[in-house]
Amino acid sequence: MNPVKVILIAGRSIKQGKGISHGKHTAEYKDAVSTLQLSKEDMASLGVENGNSVRMKSDGGEVVVQCKGAKLPEGVAFIAYGPMSSALMGRETHGSGMPDSRGFEVEVERVD
Repeated sequence: MNPVKVILIAGRSIKQGKGISHGKHTAEYKDAVSTLQLSKEDMASLGVENGNSVRMKSDGGEVVVQCKGAKLPEGVAFIAYGPMSSALMGRETHGSGMPDSRGFEVEVERVD
């Protein structure tokens, strides 16, 4: 299957927030920050199912994460803030001290 390009939105999630309160070393936190949520259409285009691994590439870096289906528009993906989302962000902060974490393009491909 060919990779798909999506707009990545990174942000806080309930699972990620609960994981932080219990510690970043817990399985709950690690799972929350290493799961990419994709539309059913994008998952079908990639030939992946819930729990399969995908590689995400951006100008900032590359990571491998699990994916799961979500009620998102085709071409939009979500991942909770954490080490994986940080690895994809560019270094440019536009003077704000915080790199862009929302609305940047990533390429997603199936990991066999």
